[in-house]
Amino acid sequence: MAAQIILSLSILVGLHEFGHLIAAKLFGMRVEKYSIGFPPKIFGFKAGETEYSIGAIPLGGFVKISGMVDESLDTKSLSAEPQPWEFRAKPAWQRLIVMLGGIIVNVITGILIFIGLTYYYGETFFPMSEINKYGIKANELAEEIGLQTGDRIIGISGQPVERFEELMAGTTLLGDKAYYTVVRGSDTLKIFIPDNLIEKLSDKRNIGKFIEPLRPFKVGEVMPGSAAAKMGLQPGDEIVAVNGMPVKFFNDFEQEKFKYKGQEIELHVKRDGQVMALRGTVPEDGILGFRPEILLNTAHYKYGLLEAVPIGTAKAFTTVWINIKGLGKLVSGQIDPRKSLMGPIGIARVFGGTWNWQRFWNITGMLSMILAFMNLLPIPALDGGHVMFLSYEIISGRAPGDRFLETAQKVGMVFLLALMIFIIGNDIFNLFN
Repeated sequence: MAAQIILSLSILVGLHEFGHLIAAKLFGMRVEKYSIGFPPKIFGFKAGETEYSIGAIPLGGFVKISGMVDESLDTKSLSAEPQPWEFRAKPAWQRLIVMLGGIIVNVITGILIFIGLTYYYGETFFPMSEINKYGIKANELAEEIGLQTGDRIIGISGQPVERFEELMAGTTLLGDKAYYTVVRGSDTLKIFIPDNLIEKLSDKRNIGKFIEPLRPFKVGEVMPGSAAAKMGLQPGDEIVAVNGMPVKFFNDFEQEKFKYKGQEIELHVKRDGQVMALRGTVPEDGILGFRPEILLNTAHYKYGLLEAVPIGTAKAFTTVWINIKGLGKLVSGQIDPRKSLMGPIGIARVFGGTWNWQRFWNITGMLSMILAFMNLLPIPALDGGHVMFLSYEIISGRAPGDRFLETAQKVGMVFLLALMIFIIGNDIFNLFN
């Protein structure tokens, strides 16, 4: 997990700071330092006027541009007359482009990643037409909002739904007055989605407690030496009952099987048209040792490059829109920041313990767009704070004073430090709860 988040953040921070660096050099500004990671320095070299380095603390980076009030708070040279190569000596529109450089590069990076993923992997999903042959399995949180096992969900907020994944997408859960259109028997119902559902689903204790497809199945690969092999299960077997309790779906089988951890169990199995009883012991971890073959058809779309461009771009900006919606609900108090904000520890857990390149680049693409969005917020010490002050200067024709900018930078840094302490503390708390 740690290696993945360090690599991802190093790529994104390196590119973000490179955006500032290349824009500054383009306008003839002197860039004193470029660092991926914060001091102490592990490695570095100097090329021209710029020192390039890698820091030991991998959760950020910086570019030091001469004549700029930044997070270093190095203002010693600001009392002297501006030099032609300094940030403060350049026109406001050039300084604005420099401050937007990192954000622009992160947006481009995120878009390119999503386009690449869409083109290379395509999309594999469960069509709702396939899911609705049997309906959904409503677990604890689903039952709380009024869903029931066997419900067939045909729409979201009045729009047709095509893919199962859309039911739990951020755009769905963060929608205003969002609802599912559900067919239950001969009735069509509206099941409204509570504002705090996304907060509950982000809690690790609620994993698997919402909805899942009802999955008809048969036995696939049986692991040699496993409890399933010792019982005599074979590929192609259809398990129809557990200790006399009929099971049609893999969801039902799992629920019944786990009741008998460490105990004797009898499975009724249909094989070659005949039903037979197989007996054995369920291991303490509840795993019998076979792979289910789910009898639901998935759809797979393979896109050409020209098709992948608009689809990947839309995915990238959907990430930004979800964050905007989430921030709005956070500020309005509709969701609890303790359950919705995630820091480096939480992000590392999202990467998981095994290396999967598709997941790695998908998360990195999302982080790139989120980094761009968060940096654009008008908070001093972030790029967005500089953009705010420079926009004021361009519109009014008056630049804020150096003393004001220094004070604003300090206030912004205190705020961001407090926020980071809260987020990391919250990560640690959630890790053990």
